[in-house]
Amino acid sequence: MNKIKKYIYITIGLISFALGAIGVALPILPTTPFLLLASFCFAKGSERFNTWFINTKIYKKHLESFVKERAMTLKQKVCLLAFADFMLAFPLIILDNLHVKIFLIALILFKFYYFIFRIKTIKPQVEKVN
Repeated sequence: MNKIKKYIYITIGLISFALGAIGVALPILPTTPFLLLASFCFAKGSERFNTWFINTKIYKKHLESFVKERAMTLKQKVCLLAFADFMLAFPLIILDNLHVKIFLIALILFKFYYFIFRIKTIKPQVEKVN
């Protein structure tokens, strides 16, 4: 059973990495949440995949500052918050349960508090041209 779990983590990690990589080119698809999921899955699934992932240019450009400094660019924050709000809007609109709606609104408010006050905002790094 343990091996099956590792393969599931690796598979989800690869799919998330692919979606995150596509999100680099397509502004419609958010990059950071998929890369965060890929990072989590690779760390749980395989040391080899995790090492490979943290050495990719995509990881270094989009996640390294967050992992090391607990900091993100304003663009990363806005994209991540917009994507999360978009996903939370569906149950908020569809469900009729008042308790669930209150919980979702509290979750959205907490998410904004956390990203605004607990995660540092940094300026985007300018890549060096050789």
